[in-house]
Amino acid sequence: MSEDEKTPAREVITDYAQAHFRYFRTVEGTVYAQRNGHPVARPIRSQGTTGSHRQELMVDLFNNGVGVFNGTSLKEALDLIEALALSQDVQPTHIRVAPGYDGATWLDLGRDDGQSVRIHPNGWEVKVPDPREVCWRRTQLTGELPMPVRDTEGKGIDSLLRLTNFATAETECLALAWIIGCLEPGVPVPAPFLTGPQGAGKSTAGRMLLRVIEGMTGDLRRAPKDEESLITAVAAGWITALDNLSHLPPDLSDLMCCVVTGAESIKRALFSDGDVYRSRYRRPLLLTGIDVGVIRPDLAERLLTLRLERPKVRRTEAELWAEYEPALPFILGSVLDLAVKVRATQSDIPADLRMADFAHLCAQFDTATGFQTLAAYRASLDDLNDDVIEGDLLAQTVLKHAATLEPGTDMRVTSSEWLHRLTGLYSGDDCRPLPKGWPTTGKVLSDRLKRLQPTLAARGVLIDWGRTKDGRYIEMTRRPAPPEHEQHPLL
Repeated sequence: MSEDEKTPAREVITDYAQAHFRYFRTVEGTVYAQRNGHPVARPIRSQGTTGSHRQELMVDLFNNGVGVFNGTSLKEALDLIEALALSQDVQPTHIRVAPGYDGATWLDLGRDDGQSVRIHPNGWEVKVPDPREVCWRRTQLTGELPMPVRDTEGKGIDSLLRLTNFATAETECLALAWIIGCLEPGVPVPAPFLTGPQGAGKSTAGRMLLRVIEGMTGDLRRAPKDEESLITAVAAGWITALDNLSHLPPDLSDLMCCVVTGAESIKRALFSDGDVYRSRYRRPLLLTGIDVGVIRPDLAERLLTLRLERPKVRRTEAELWAEYEPALPFILGSVLDLAVKVRATQSDIPADLRMADFAHLCAQFDTATGFQTLAAYRASLDDLNDDVIEGDLLAQTVLKHAATLEPGTDMRVTSSEWLHRLTGLYSGDDCRPLPKGWPTTGKVLSDRLKRLQPTLAARGVLIDWGRTKDGRYIEMTRRPAPPEHEQHPLL
């Protein structure tokens, strides 16, 4: 055959690729490739250690005897394939957890054969999902999970709780509810904060909770130094676990709020002056530490305090993990059984809590098990409100002023007048110096009160804003005390 009659290499590669792979794009415009019948999608251009489609295609062409091609031929073929894929339907890719058809969700086991767990209110099963239903994206943080065991009768959960040092049964219920929430891709879950005295096993318990979903390769990390580092870690995995936090700077606190409830990051695309790269994220967080200092009110609404206690009998790390690793298939099976049971129940949605989806999950959990998870969640938020108030002198001063009002009455004055009254109340007769960060203008006071509004409302002090013909005002109302049975929800 003459040189003119030979098929160009780029056409050979293109024909082979289109016959053996499916190409699509995401909403961000990234083009992915899926081997026919396989749910794992690989980006065309990535050269990472997890493998790109370019590398995958080169290996296939060699192993199937098609040939070995130079870089120019591969580049020309992939350029054409990428251009064609940009006109195809948009389909999202998912890490670890994904929504499916008919109200089901999927859990990626991280296996090479693509087998995953389909979770539905009618039960769970292990199978390879239809590539058009689920597209898995994997990174170095995607570890392999063991095959879950069926019909465990809850023994796996007993094993997990026996290996951890949670202080109360209510804390154990909250930890289980959080794990169930991590299997729901559409439900934002509060970030559990594992706290307790030194030696309580906070880091070990955090790893054990994390590895139920992320496998034995999942581990805790140090707090990032900047926003970009945290966003990179969050985008590359499902659960982000930060260990041994000692303080939360305002920027990190705000970013954690965005991670829990969802946000989008935009930065300039590489090798481009006019294009951008979009990164959307909403991920479960897990935190450990003895104390993080002052907690901002918006983050407090997105936290879940899990207290641990020091064990009475010490065991080595090797002993704990030697018991945990063989128990993980049973733990995962028990968690899946519980998830099915919870999803099959119906309950009312609490309308008074910020994380309403998780509160609804707690209510379903209680209906399915008979526990008091929702009451424990409310008590956890109440403790966090106490922490916010103890760390904010302005909140303490507002509550002190509200105590002088008659229940059910309100007081309505301008922000400047409120600043004068609260400053005088704090300074007192001895003219105590104002603390650093105290509001200096009525506008600053108004902004601080807006941030504190949910915390003060939890203590029966309602703050509202309005306007009359004379100008704007801030209204403070002291709510009447609730009935005695509502003051102690755990009783």
